[in-house]
Amino acid sequence: MAKKIFIAATYQNVGKTTVSIGLLSHLRKIFKRIGFIKPIGQRYLMEHGYKVDEDSVLIERIFGVCSNQSIKDLSPIAVEPGFTEKYITGDAKVNYARDIVNAYRNIAKDKDLVVIEGTGHAGVGSVFDLSNAAVARLLGAKVILIAPGGVGRPIDEVLLNKALFDKMGVRLAGVIVNKVLTEKFNKINKLVRDGFKKRNIPVIGVMPFQKRLDIPTFREIIEELKESPICGENSVDVAVDKILIGAMEVSDALKYFENNTLVIIPSDRIDLLNAVIRIQKENKERHINKISGVVLTGDMEPPAQIISQLSTFGIPTVTVKTDTYTATKRISNIIVKVKPEDTEKIRLISDMVEKYIDFDLVLKNLT
Repeated sequence: MAKKIFIAATYQNVGKTTVSIGLLSHLRKIFKRIGFIKPIGQRYLMEHGYKVDEDSVLIERIFGVCSNQSIKDLSPIAVEPGFTEKYITGDAKVNYARDIVNAYRNIAKDKDLVVIEGTGHAGVGSVFDLSNAAVARLLGAKVILIAPGGVGRPIDEVLLNKALFDKMGVRLAGVIVNKVLTEKFNKINKLVRDGFKKRNIPVIGVMPFQKRLDIPTFREIIEELKESPICGENSVDVAVDKILIGAMEVSDALKYFENNTLVIIPSDRIDLLNAVIRIQKENKERHINKISGVVLTGDMEPPAQIISQLSTFGIPTVTVKTDTYTATKRISNIIVKVKPEDTEKIRLISDMVEKYIDFDLVLKNLT
């Protein structure tokens, strides 16, 4: 019978998939046959004609966990628009719990270990009677609970989530505190361990914040904007470390250009565009990349000469019809997700998890 562990979190976007990638990377050195399932997915892709959660697709493309199973088994329930409404009104005639159990059995039948990834906090999915706690109970799995960095916040959030897991009869294998600020790491590492020890909750690991994992590339930005670059399409995978809004005089703006800066500029600011081109030209000669890309705002066509120069110096550029404020807000709200081609990030995740996670404790608590 396959061993299993359920990866949950106290909130969205605190690192479930990051931890899953790191665990799989290390545990496959110990277990020959490892499976993965995300029973309920809220962000899905079409894969081989099925709606499959994007994290399941990511894990499959990195680790090839699908084996002889259908990729649909990796993500049996896709929460699409209208899903909750249909469930509440009784229009949904599917036995979702049965589908999850059947998919899990298909995944687990020839595996030594199965990593199960939840979605959101313990209560997410309660509206259709399949909260993370309910699914963990359904599959008979202990839970590793991930909480964000801090002192009071992770303890508060873990205890709140633990109350629902306890009610459902689900045991915690332990807690991982993630994204702890580097300059406070030693202090917080000690305090949260002491705090959880008082409550008899094992700490499986405390991991520092890794800025590189939260930095988008220009490709991710244009995907969010749903636009195609007008030039520089071969340079869209460069990281964006800083965003600079072109709403000042050129002499003032020049002070703020740093390596890998994304510049958001109204299309009629020719003076700033010429400055961007000049900066990139000078730094290309020194093999420095100061400009990650340019977003031109407003419903105006930039001069052909400007586009030609942006193209000449390999500056990926996209135009949007929205105003600068709206474009900036959309870009700032991007949730950075690891992609299968992000080999550097995947290697960083694997190294980080191996360094900061107590795998002896993980193995001890597998169900």
